[in-house]
Amino acid sequence: MTTIIHFTTVHPRTDVRIRVKEVATLARVWSGNVALYVQDGKGDDTEASDGVIVHDTGAPESGRLRRMTRGAFRMYNAVRRARPRIAHFHDPELLPWAMLLQLQGIRVIYDVHEDLPRQLRHKAYLAKPVAHVLGWFAERLERVAARVLTRLIVVVPAMQVRFSQDSVILLANFPSLGEFPKICVSARERVPGRFVYIGGIVGVRGISEMMEAIELVGDDRARLHLLGAFNDERLEAQMRARDGWQRVNFLGWSSRQTVVEELSQASAGLVLLHPTPQYVISYPIKLFEYMAAGLPVIASDFPLWREIVEGAGCGLLVDPQDPQAIAGAMQWVIDNPEEAAAMGRRGRAAVEDRYNWEAESEKLLNLYRSLMADILAIDQTNP
Repeated sequence: MTTIIHFTTVHPRTDVRIRVKEVATLARVWSGNVALYVQDGKGDDTEASDGVIVHDTGAPESGRLRRMTRGAFRMYNAVRRARPRIAHFHDPELLPWAMLLQLQGIRVIYDVHEDLPRQLRHKAYLAKPVAHVLGWFAERLERVAARVLTRLIVVVPAMQVRFSQDSVILLANFPSLGEFPKICVSARERVPGRFVYIGGIVGVRGISEMMEAIELVGDDRARLHLLGAFNDERLEAQMRARDGWQRVNFLGWSSRQTVVEELSQASAGLVLLHPTPQYVISYPIKLFEYMAAGLPVIASDFPLWREIVEGAGCGLLVDPQDPQAIAGAMQWVIDNPEEAAAMGRRGRAAVEDRYNWEAESEKLLNLYRSLMADILAIDQTNP
């Protein structure tokens, strides 16, 4: 019987937070007793190099509604039949099924990746009354889950206030130092004027402003490297039609090795999310990955991010909806390479000191050790 199962119907089996950080961390301690259940139709993998056993519960359902009903039920049945002692899930659509697992005697952990109520209330494609009702329902459902489930894990401090302190643990999605070795900030050639962005390419993440800014920079060396994918074909067509596209190197979704290589050569990393309610309270992983790679950052001037960037002295803060301000920050990086490099070194030092997965992983291990001790005590009392 597998002791620990992480399960998801949404995320890929290679998801960095789930697979590379959380599940692999647990597998190093409880080798052979940790599995990841996914729903991608790619089959099982029982001999992965990281020690994680992957079970595929079948091809994903087509359409969100079918995934939330048939797909979720299929995942529930697979986990229920496996009877783990601890089940740890990552998708809010699995909440009802997770609570059923808890009622059947399995200790269940809910990993809350996003502030779902806040996110739903501000979905642009939803009518305001519908968005309000959905946000209200999601908030009530998560409150019930907090009382029923064994533990909740949140990724940012602002999400903790919605739950009892006894039930919630903050586990920030910081980068692993092992993935960004010290060579990233040692003496080596960075390409002057190369600015990099990692992640999904959508309007509210600043693609239009980045494009306009790269057009405005007077230095001909200025280039924008995009590592991600557009979620809207029309938006992609609009960006490709701009004059600034000649200064873009579009790499699409890239391997982690490619990401690290790109960051090792860039002059600065861009994280210019718009001031939506969801983003202003977020800890964007790209911000910390830039810092881990020794890059100065050009980031949105949000209060939470200001604490991080100004606190570490690792970058420049701008209005993310002001292309002139973004272009000015880019030009400053080009004109002041030594000072920019010093910002990058300070960012790396802050990651080494505080913003790293190695420190966060101890919280995860302590949680599991506590639960395992409780399970052992119960087993000894009821042989």
